[in-house]
Amino acid sequence: MGADLLTVTNLNKQYAEFQLADVSFQLPAGYIMGFIGPNGAGKTTTIKAILDMIRPDTGQIELLGQTTLQGRESVRDQIGIVLDGPVYPDSWRAETVSRYVGPFFPSWDPDKFKKLLQDFAIPTKPKYRDLSTGAKIKLQLAAAFAHHPRLLILDEPTSGLDPIARDELIGILQDFISDGQRSVLISTHDVLELAKVADYVTYLLAGKVTFTGSLDELLDRYVMIKGGPNDLTPAIQANIIGLQRSVVGFAGIWPTDQIATLPASIVQEPVDLESLMIAFGKGGRPHA
Repeated sequence: MGADLLTVTNLNKQYAEFQLADVSFQLPAGYIMGFIGPNGAGKTTTIKAILDMIRPDTGQIELLGQTTLQGRESVRDQIGIVLDGPVYPDSWRAETVSRYVGPFFPSWDPDKFKKLLQDFAIPTKPKYRDLSTGAKIKLQLAAAFAHHPRLLILDEPTSGLDPIARDELIGILQDFISDGQRSVLISTHDVLELAKVADYVTYLLAGKVTFTGSLDELLDRYVMIKGGPNDLTPAIQANIIGLQRSVVGFAGIWPTDQIATLPASIVQEPVDLESLMIAFGKGGRPHA
């Protein structure tokens, strides 16, 4: 495992109706971390704090080894950013991005940008407003990669993409981290696609980290359990996560280290990331 490119420690931010509370996670070099949670969980607030777009009340952010505001500013050229929604003027064409965005980045590589336009099959003649959603996302990626970032931060990049474009994006991100020196933080609601590519997951719920760590380790910690109406004992009902009940029985998430406490009649199945996210969203219980 490489050195951490991003470390967030006890991040707090208080708003009138929302609080980011002691958010902590770390992302080592060479990996992709999925940053997930329902709307209003605090993902965008955390990303804005990482990018110094807002000032947290307390806590520390270490970005490529830099903890001070001045230090993080010095490595800003090594951070690539892809945001949800339109980011360039409607009248721009793909090659216009290099002319107007490039000067903001000392390490901007116009030849690399031009090659990425070809590699990503981004049309250069249409105006930005006429590009497909997938082409707009890939144009942002080309601009992000053109200044040789070590850390890529994406906010809902798969929103509005068709299955082919989502699959292409996964391939691009996997290639990006293949040298083991670069990492990706991707905030998304598309957990099915995320599960194909993420090495780590941090799940925010109501401003708090519900869990963070290796995706494989997290999925190994829980199983889906199912049983008939008579199998739902008071002990199971008190401890099951994300209980779903129907006339034919119940289902929910159960910690694997407590399997021995279950009756033999309970059915156990592997759990996927989407089921786990839904269960924790319903249960609202922290399991960091």
